[in-house]
Amino acid sequence: MRKPLIGLTTYLADARWGEWALPAALLPAAYTSCLQSAGGRAVLLPPDAPEAAADVVENLDAIVLTSGEDLDPALYGAQPHPCTGPPVRERDRWERAVLAAALARDMPVLGICRGMQLMNVHAGGTLLQHLPEKVGHHGHNPYGGQFAPHPVTTVPGTRLGALLPGTSRVAAHHHQAVDSLGAGLVVSARAVDGTIEAIESTRHRFAVGVQWHPEAAFESAVVHALVAAARSGDRGAVVPAAGQDPRTGRQPSGAVASTPGP
Repeated sequence: MRKPLIGLTTYLADARWGEWALPAALLPAAYTSCLQSAGGRAVLLPPDAPEAAADVVENLDAIVLTSGEDLDPALYGAQPHPCTGPPVRERDRWERAVLAAALARDMPVLGICRGMQLMNVHAGGTLLQHLPEKVGHHGHNPYGGQFAPHPVTTVPGTRLGALLPGTSRVAAHHHQAVDSLGAGLVVSARAVDGTIEAIESTRHRFAVGVQWHPEAAFESAVVHALVAAARSGDRGAVVPAAGQDPRTGRQPSGAVASTPGP
């Protein structure tokens, strides 16, 4: 059986290796090794011209929007907070185009950390630019360059709730979070402090965003689910009408609310 081709977006940053110090398109190896372990083929997607996104996506089976720098607040109509990092607009433009092309084909999408935030902003939602001001602590990002394990609880009736029922410990590293939810999205996990930790689309067969880093867990149920969706998918699928359940074609039940409690 052919292994599905899964595109992963990358950083565009200055990097150093050996005797070289040069601009580089890079990604932590945990992303690719986790996908490969789950049965996928990893394809890196460095920032490119947005108009190239549709052609690139056409040759893939799924997309992972990876972590990284803060999104440009102008994308959701906000002024930069003093703690918001400088925008990387080339990456923002490219990844929005990749996401739009993937969703238009109903291709499986997994957004990780920044990638989840991009999914929300693309759907018209907004972000909290500095989470400690809202929750009163730094527990989601206490140390530079280290993940912070903490519990999240999934919402019953969601795709993520079926994959990770109840409460799980996850590896996180973020100072921003989803604020207002974008159209067609539901919350599928929260932290103890109420922070939205996962979202998913009601309009697509697999479009899931998690605020944590599933690639840090080598046997990640979320990554395995993405690969399974990519393996079983149809590249030419048509996105269902707004509000329909992509698996049944019916309106989603009222059991999944857009703002469930923690």
